[in-house]
Amino acid sequence: MGMKGKIALGAVAGIVVIGVVSANSGSDGKDGGDKGPSASAAHQPGAKNGSKSSGGAKEKKKAAFDGDGNFVVGSDIKPGTYRTSGNTDGMCYWERAKDAEHKMDSILANDNVTGTSYVTIKASDKLFKSSGCSDWEAVDPKAKGSPATSMDGDGGMFKVGTDIAPGTYKSTGNADDSCYWERAKDAAHGLNSIIANDNVTGSAVVTIRSSDAYFKTTGCGDWKKTA
Repeated sequence: MGMKGKIALGAVAGIVVIGVVSANSGSDGKDGGDKGPSASAAHQPGAKNGSKSSGGAKEKKKAAFDGDGNFVVGSDIKPGTYRTSGNTDGMCYWERAKDAEHKMDSILANDNVTGTSYVTIKASDKLFKSSGCSDWEAVDPKAKGSPATSMDGDGGMFKVGTDIAPGTYKSTGNADDSCYWERAKDAAHGLNSIIANDNVTGSAVVTIRSSDAYFKTTGCGDWKKTA
């Protein structure tokens, strides 16, 4: 199946935000977005401006690690699936790496994020890099939500069955092919993670199955469930 995806390429200097549409897609994995009548990127837990609020110790427990920094897997952070949300400007960049040499071939998976991202950090990963992101918090795999039937077309990743309900969704008003969507089987963000994806001009219609793990949407018109 021909796949057009969105790759985040890391520039050497600081905040890396080059999104390129190409034959290779994102990186390695995904989870979902928000709860409520319309799933969106504006989910409170994990946002930087919420992690130091009046919750004290409870709030600090929620934020597993900061949205800026390099973290050694196994000592600084544990393997698992993490979520960042509330990223509004596309300046959030994350990277899973096999070593700390910071070369292009060190990168296992990466992405630039608007809205929400889920990432599964594996025990075999050596380093996780995050720049300009809201705080990351660990995702409880058993957590249940109230799946929405519409979602923000620029909301990022949504967890199927938790953030959004399975079904057929339609997005309209996409003026150019900057609308990118992706059905994923996990949050590893690798090519093997992708079930299907596309860049869209005009209307987009996608059936999200209950067996899908995540749905990603970037630069699209809002999605509404039609069936």
